[in-house]
Amino acid sequence: MIRQVVKYGVLFTAFIFLFGISAYLALTLIIRGEDTVVVPDIYGKDVIYVLKILTDLGLNTKVKGFEYTGDIPQNQIIFQDPKPGAEIKKGRDVKIIISKGPKTVLTPNVKGLSLQQARIILEENGLCQKHASFTYNPSVKKDEIVAQMPASGRMIQRNECVSLLTSMGQRPTSYQMPDMAGSSLDAAIFSIENRRLSLGKIESYYQEDRPRDVVIKQVPHAGYRVTEGSTVNLVLNRAVIHDKPRDFLAEQGVGLFRYRLNSGFIKKRVRVKLSSSGLSDEIFNELMQPGEELWLLIPGDNNSTVFLYEDEELMKIQFFQ
Repeated sequence: MIRQVVKYGVLFTAFIFLFGISAYLALTLIIRGEDTVVVPDIYGKDVIYVLKILTDLGLNTKVKGFEYTGDIPQNQIIFQDPKPGAEIKKGRDVKIIISKGPKTVLTPNVKGLSLQQARIILEENGLCQKHASFTYNPSVKKDEIVAQMPASGRMIQRNECVSLLTSMGQRPTSYQMPDMAGSSLDAAIFSIENRRLSLGKIESYYQEDRPRDVVIKQVPHAGYRVTEGSTVNLVLNRAVIHDKPRDFLAEQGVGLFRYRLNSGFIKKRVRVKLSSSGLSDEIFNELMQPGEELWLLIPGDNNSTVFLYEDEELMKIQFFQ
């Protein structure tokens, strides 16, 4: 009796063992029958390379975050999950952490670069521009960096800011504004252009006790310090005539400017400038034959003034109102 019980027990145990082996083999075959891949080792690899490799394997890349590391360069992988060698199904996620590089960085040398180039290089190194100061410097081109703080080569924390000193080029020549009161318009313009100033707006205001067509006011005022390129506005003692004969062109909002060159044998460079509403613009610049006549239509509703030059010599001024 006992021998039979032992016999049945051994048979039952063997059956259970064989059943377990069969189930394990069947499950293994089922798993292996599905689409699985082996996770590659991506530690220390560039993130662009990793994205391509995982995509080619049919896996999804999930970025868990970014961390500073002293030994792994920026944009390389410092952590992955699952670990290398693990078998997972296609379409599963592989979690990664990307290196932000070391927390400190050498300050780049931006001296001699343009302000725009310096800003780009600082940004690429994880730095920012604190503020830009400007100074005149005859030996450094305009908008180039003269100096920086901290100096190049110093180790600083990322996200720190660098102060930049930017050149404004050579300091422009300055003058004491001359007194133009009582001068004719052509004399005033000659004085303005001789000092490399810019003629601005010309206005009219009539005073009976002053000579006609002379300067009675100027901005900047006489004695003020001005630099090359500064704009000078003038007011002339000139009556504004309202009762004029009917003029078809004037009714259309334009005026006619005419000029004939003297007779001769040599062509002359003729240049015409228009001053209107405080702005000055060149509207004609060509070589003309002796005796040739120039016709130009000028806007007549903005208190415009036309200046004509022959070979850079002022020859004619005409007002349009």
